[in-house]
Amino acid sequence: MATLILVRHGRSTANTAGLLAGWTPGVALDERGAEQAAALPGRLAAVPLAAAVSSPLQRCRETLAPLLAARPELELHTDDRIGECHYGDWSNRKLSELSDEPLMKIVQQHPSAAAFPGGESMRAMQARAVDAVREWNARIEEEHGSDAVFLMCSHGDIIKSLVADALGMHLDLFQRIHVDPCSVTAVRYTPTRPFLLRLGDTGDFGSLAPRPEAPAPDPAAAGTADFESATEDGGNAVVGGGAGAA
Repeated sequence: MATLILVRHGRSTANTAGLLAGWTPGVALDERGAEQAAALPGRLAAVPLAAAVSSPLQRCRETLAPLLAARPELELHTDDRIGECHYGDWSNRKLSELSDEPLMKIVQQHPSAAAFPGGESMRAMQARAVDAVREWNARIEEEHGSDAVFLMCSHGDIIKSLVADALGMHLDLFQRIHVDPCSVTAVRYTPTRPFLLRLGDTGDFGSLAPRPEAPAPDPAAAGTADFESATEDGGNAVVGGGAGAA
């Protein structure tokens, strides 16, 4: 079957503000995210792409814009099923505030039991994304052959859940997976099993270096500082994907 390249959208204004964006409209790439998107055509230059499929959200469409400009022949499709998790009442709230919610412990440790108030469950999120991949795999293979490669631009939690499915991991383990903004993850599907070829590849290993000791918090930058502490201290995973390395 086909090979799927999963691209997480570039860093967004919500990422750097420490907000759980969800489907909140008007969330765009920030300056760093735009730079990441501009570099994407060069990173994928050697890869022939049969099609591109995007989440309908603005930050994903902006991420793919430079690639589509460089490849005007590339057909773009939009699929709501690879759109961000519907976080419901949690949408557009600060992650630093949400860290104290009792549900956050379930999201971190038992996500298969987590359902967001006014939104969807994480099981439903994974199921729709996996269904989308399976259907697109079959369509791409039928139209372009079993060696075809296609791309999907989506979101952190969606990509993590697809990787968990490809690895045969229970959803309760998917918080062990991390994908940075504009990272590339590749899965080759076969009739018997998927193969994970790349995971969260940005080509930049600077984020693996030890972090310098943080200065005393600046009240003017409290949003970003709270975001870092709320999502990384104590081994918690970043809900919504996080901002990744600057």
